[in-house]
Amino acid sequence: MKVLAIETSCDETGVAVYDGKNLRDVLYSQRVHARFGGVVPEIASRDHMRKLLPLLHELLSPDELPAIDVIAATRGPGLIGSLLVGLGFAKSLAYALKKPFIGVNHLEAHIFSLKIEHEMETPFVCLLVSGGHTILMVVEEWGRYKILGETLDDAAGEAFDKVSKLIGLGYPGGPAIEKAAEEGNPRAFPFPTPDLPGYDMSYSGLKTAVLYTYQKLSPQEKIDKIPDLAASFQHHAVEQLILKLKKAVKETGINRIGLTGGVAANKLLREWAHELGEVFYPSRRYCTDNAAMVALTAYFYAQRGEFHELDVRADPSLSL
Repeated sequence: MKVLAIETSCDETGVAVYDGKNLRDVLYSQRVHARFGGVVPEIASRDHMRKLLPLLHELLSPDELPAIDVIAATRGPGLIGSLLVGLGFAKSLAYALKKPFIGVNHLEAHIFSLKIEHEMETPFVCLLVSGGHTILMVVEEWGRYKILGETLDDAAGEAFDKVSKLIGLGYPGGPAIEKAAEEGNPRAFPFPTPDLPGYDMSYSGLKTAVLYTYQKLSPQEKIDKIPDLAASFQHHAVEQLILKLKKAVKETGINRIGLTGGVAANKLLREWAHELGEVFYPSRRYCTDNAAMVALTAYFYAQRGEFHELDVRADPSLSL
């Protein structure tokens, strides 16, 4: 069985083919948003429309397309305009080729990204950290998830982006903060590390603390202290994730850990997580949004015979 998958939930345009053994995928990252300091939804949608067909042609020859058995696309969560572009494109292909269709949950696809390069055994504790979501869960088995906690306000990745923009490092914030932090002192600024009851998290207070600290600096200090600001913010942002992860490992008795989502590419998070147990994470190219993870998720459900009708709708607020 061969699955063709489309990913357009935000600002990455991806196409992948997976047959249970062989995976081929192509990805286009929309760099245009950097000048605006964040993703502009209208521009993202138009760029997806411009790149989807060329990417499909890059991945598949015309002769290969009829051999596809199942067509899938991300249906949410994400930017509604971006989702509609990919979903409409994929459903049109499914209709024209008379193939079954699967609408994939973007969050679940991030979990399945752990299977791209690893033989992940269940159960495991999974920390999904991205620009839009921060969720701690137990993957009891593939397709069944127990949510332990999540952010009550900003996602961790969103906080990275906003702090990066504030201190002049630009977008995307994760890589920019991480690079600047290499030259900084993580204890230069005593920002707060929230420790809420249970497993829930919060990043609004940390973000605000960075803002107030930055506003008190002189113009020259705002330049000189960038590495220290980045390092201190990163330290406390990651520390909160690790505290909750440590609690989950201890209380569930499960020491197999999966890190996924864009923030899972962070070196400090990976290093500290290794102190808690056996840790798995995708390579950096599969931490960010991609069609490969959509293809693996769709393949899983196709094997179970679970498909969607072509009237399935995009859902920008879809949850696990």
